[in-house]
Amino acid sequence: MMTIRVVVVDDSALVRSVLTDLINRSGDMQVVGTAGDPFEARERIRELDPDVVTLDVEMPRMDGLEFLERLMRLRPTPVVMVSTLTQRGADVTLRALELGAVDFVPKPSFNLKAGLDDMARDIVGKLRVAARARVGRHLHAPPPAAPAGVRKPAPGSRVSTDKLVAIGASTGGTEAIREILTALPTTMPGIVITQHMPPGFTASFAARLDSLSRLHVKEAVDGEPVLQGHAYIAPGGRHLSVARHAGGGWVTRVADGEPVNRHKPSVDVLFRSVAQHAGAKAVGIMLTGMGADGATAMRVLRDAGAWNLVQDEASCVVFGMPREAINAGAANEVLPLKEIAARLASRVGVTLAG
Repeated sequence: MMTIRVVVVDDSALVRSVLTDLINRSGDMQVVGTAGDPFEARERIRELDPDVVTLDVEMPRMDGLEFLERLMRLRPTPVVMVSTLTQRGADVTLRALELGAVDFVPKPSFNLKAGLDDMARDIVGKLRVAARARVGRHLHAPPPAAPAGVRKPAPGSRVSTDKLVAIGASTGGTEAIREILTALPTTMPGIVITQHMPPGFTASFAARLDSLSRLHVKEAVDGEPVLQGHAYIAPGGRHLSVARHAGGGWVTRVADGEPVNRHKPSVDVLFRSVAQHAGAKAVGIMLTGMGADGATAMRVLRDAGAWNLVQDEASCVVFGMPREAINAGAANEVLPLKEIAARLASRVGVTLAG
């Protein structure tokens, strides 16, 4: 087995030391170099040609986003961001994912060494996945912009949705979800989304999507009706499901609970609830991501009469969850990411925005 070669970039000597120790303990990875700022990092990456880089969001001498943008333009390399649990940290992380970073891990606010040690399994798992990821998918796309001349549905709109769309995603999913939602019209049925993401980041993710999309996009709260022209993001650290509304349509259910398939929120939880309560009225979508969360539940969704769209391998950052869904017999159609929005619109009987 080939050893995964890692360069750690962080202005904190403590973080560099702790990350180096936990990565080297993994058995299949080795830190071949470290850097305290982007200029040093540029030299280390050029000299060592690593398989994956960890990059601190907040860096001295050059903004971390500027460094990432240059790196992905000149030498596309898998990058996992190390992000502070702050509003700015969340916003910068989402921008980093737009620029081509594969994934991120939150940096503990207190007792840094113990916190990073506790996250060791998550960190090394994400580095393993990132080392195999397809990078640079969005490098030549223009930066996203809010749709011009198109108004969102009125905030007071209470049109419940007869059909329902359920989306599951993990690694690479933030950009895949953005590409789909920004193409959709306000006449879309309600959309419920589980994207693997920790607490502290999903509110920023929803707000960013809301600013770019014709749809109203928000972090889901428990008990709200699922409305036409709206999309609801599972909060980090909580499971999202749906239930039948007494007056017709569906309501969101947001609850704590044990992780499912090691995830909270879990795609499995969402898809099983949609299968139970919406069945043939639903469209399920599985996007890029590591692991198998939601694959068997997506088969349950298909067996309940839903129509399922699965992202194809060539357009995935990580072809894990889609592959498992296909292997489970859950897919009605396997499509490139760029075709999913149009196919979705066709399935639910609306005209695609644009």
